[in-house]
Amino acid sequence: MAGNPERRAALVDAGVEVLAREGARGLTFRAVDSAAAVPVGTASNYFTGRDDLLRQIDARLHVRLAPDPEVLGALLARPRDRSLVTAFMHDLTARATRDRSGYLALLEMRLEATRRPELRASFTTSVRGDLDQGLFFHREAGLPGGDETVVVLYLAMLGLILEHLTLPDVLDGVLPGVGVPEGLVERIVATVVPDGAGEPA
Repeated sequence: MAGNPERRAALVDAGVEVLAREGARGLTFRAVDSAAAVPVGTASNYFTGRDDLLRQIDARLHVRLAPDPEVLGALLARPRDRSLVTAFMHDLTARATRDRSGYLALLEMRLEATRRPELRASFTTSVRGDLDQGLFFHREAGLPGGDETVVVLYLAMLGLILEHLTLPDVLDGVLPGVGVPEGLVERIVATVVPDGAGEPA
């Protein structure tokens, strides 16, 4: 396998764009080469096969969609109350909106995992790891609510972001006077997260 890390990263990012635009069926080495504007056959020198490319896309998306450390640090300087959870959820929504291709690629990987048992196993481990990390972070940060709060919040935000990035008109005006997605984020947190401060772990 070729070892140029910058070229590999560019090919993986091109794979993200192809996956988001064309779906899993359109994710071919030729399509990735075209999206990356490199000679035909380049991707085949960097990935052992399509599954290898999908695994590397999964790893890359964890980097692309991760919170900015400076933003995270600034938020953690605030009181550990419901308003802080709201701020975290606004940041999550903003990151998904800014990198729409990345988030849509994640959705495509979920769909592909329903058809491919081997991908389902590895992707389930990856996504469950994200959820477990969220549970751990919430506890360690001393945010209000327990594990049940985090799981319900995770499911609600997953649904909101899915609709917002795929069929935004579904939510337009669904709650009169509530903005999309910002106002809905605030309603979700107010409904799910208890008021008051949490306890530092």
